[in-house]
Amino acid sequence: MIGEISHFFTIIASCLFLLSFIFSTRTYQSNHNIEILVSRVFSYGFYFILISFLLYVWLAIQSDFSIKYIAQHSNKELPIFYKISSIWSAHEGSMFLWILFLALWSQLFNINLSKKNILKAPAIGLLAFILFGFLMFLLFTSNPFEVILPIAPINGADINPVLQDPALAIHPPFLYLGYVGFVIAFAYNTAFLIKGDMDINWERVVRPWSLAAWILLTIGISLGSWWAYYELGWGGYWFWDPVENVALMPWLAGTALIHSLYVSSRTKALKSWTILLSISVFSLSLFGAFIVRSGIIDSIHSFANDPQRGLYLLGFSAILITISLGFYAYRLPVLISTNLVASKSKEAFLSINNIIFATLIFAVFLGVMYPLIFDFMYGERISVGPPYYNTIFAPLTFLASIFLVFSVGSLWKRSSQLFFINSALSASILLSTLITLYLVSLFNDFNWWFVGGLFSSFLILFRYLILIIYSFYKGNYFNKASAIAHIGLGLLILATTFNASLSYEKVINIKPGETYTAEAYEFTLINFDLINESNYDSVRAKFSVKDINSLNKVFFLYPEKRKYFIRGQITSESAIKITPTKDIYMTLGDQLDNGYWVVNIQYNYLIRLIWIAAAVMCLGALATFTQSYSKK
Repeated sequence: MIGEISHFFTIIASCLFLLSFIFSTRTYQSNHNIEILVSRVFSYGFYFILISFLLYVWLAIQSDFSIKYIAQHSNKELPIFYKISSIWSAHEGSMFLWILFLALWSQLFNINLSKKNILKAPAIGLLAFILFGFLMFLLFTSNPFEVILPIAPINGADINPVLQDPALAIHPPFLYLGYVGFVIAFAYNTAFLIKGDMDINWERVVRPWSLAAWILLTIGISLGSWWAYYELGWGGYWFWDPVENVALMPWLAGTALIHSLYVSSRTKALKSWTILLSISVFSLSLFGAFIVRSGIIDSIHSFANDPQRGLYLLGFSAILITISLGFYAYRLPVLISTNLVASKSKEAFLSINNIIFATLIFAVFLGVMYPLIFDFMYGERISVGPPYYNTIFAPLTFLASIFLVFSVGSLWKRSSQLFFINSALSASILLSTLITLYLVSLFNDFNWWFVGGLFSSFLILFRYLILIIYSFYKGNYFNKASAIAHIGLGLLILATTFNASLSYEKVINIKPGETYTAEAYEFTLINFDLINESNYDSVRAKFSVKDINSLNKVFFLYPEKRKYFIRGQITSESAIKITPTKDIYMTLGDQLDNGYWVVNIQYNYLIRLIWIAAAVMCLGALATFTQSYSKK
């Protein structure tokens, strides 16, 4: 009964969003009563979809296996924590959550935006249309309410063992919140284009919402990276998987957008470019949804392989993008700013970095699509791997770092002095050069990737740290929130540079009682333990590891392999020892016929700093968000 009610409430929400959109088409005649009606009807639609989702959560907690989706992705023996998380462990449920977050962002925007804002009703109407379209997708192609008749199974098929991890509860929600959060900029700026009043100050409205979406997307991507590192047994944080890439593109576009919004709000320049970015970010989010949910590309992240779903998503996304770009092209002649960008000004350097971000987005997009194009033309499957992406990202990241540093001390709307006259910048360049040369000689690594990465990271770090110290000393104003976010960027470049250049792995064959020595560590396989849990059996190895350089200090690692009962799936659980400079990462492979076991040992340098850097970036962005929101 509860399932039918949840289903019925979703249908009602769809109808209310459709009504809100229809009413909004009359608001361009400035009818105040209609504008109020649009907002109220939309709110009712949100409440219905929220209640519907909460009822669905209750069904999952109660293990109602009359619902087909719950029966396929849950189990009575699961803790409540995993029963709830199982809702978004596969396509139908995750799409339900995706739509809920889309409605949540829209409702927050609805109640936050002033009633006097002339773009509120048109923007809410567009949001209602988007929600209606995706609810139709949910109800007709991805119905999570489908029931099993006539008799429901006694128990469910269980959640995917790889997903039985606390990260499932936080990674997808944060990622979806970031994805759909950019819909606010998309809808508001599209409403601005339709309205055609060029005097509307849309930048200050859009900026805090875009910044909030960027923060959440950054958290989501970082959590996914951390999850892949410790759970999947790969020992890495990023693999240039196609679905990882389609998450990266909105992040890159969102980064460009928040900087472009900053420029537009300060100088009134780059308005047309900023609006195009706001369209592009959400368009890339829609593209990501299409890639993940159509199954057009093979990936461990893909939810489904259904051409019907893919065609619907592609068609609906095309409608939204065509409408937005159509009005953009129509208004472009009056959008193009008459304010010229002065050479060597702050906005000039930020604009150059925007071009670099656009180049990176195109490179990633080409890497994702080229295998499909090649398969279509030649009937052969190929893959585009890390060498392609690394070759493009390394030099462009270096260039972006240089222009970023130059922008810090430059002036708005005016050409700055020659760069080398700036004492803070000169000191930053000198310190970065000296430390880079020292580390290059210390590690005897003269690869230009290593050199460029080190110099870029230290240049950013020293530039901002010197200015922060100087601002405290002189007592003058300096945007410390922005500085913290960019210090996080510097730490990220430093961490990825060290990790990519110095990390390595060893694959060994070993049996109980034997010892293997590598990089001042002695690894001794002591024994194996057989462990029986409620839903899996496990073989757990016990390794004693002696640190030769630390007075023979000994610690233990316990990698294991699990076999889950219901699905019969085998997973590897890594064992990790954290040291100040690196992680010692161990995974257990298969047993050979001669009694030996395959064991993978990795030395991952500064890998923890990657997630620390992401946290610092988000902290600085959050401080910037509070500033931007208060000014709004």
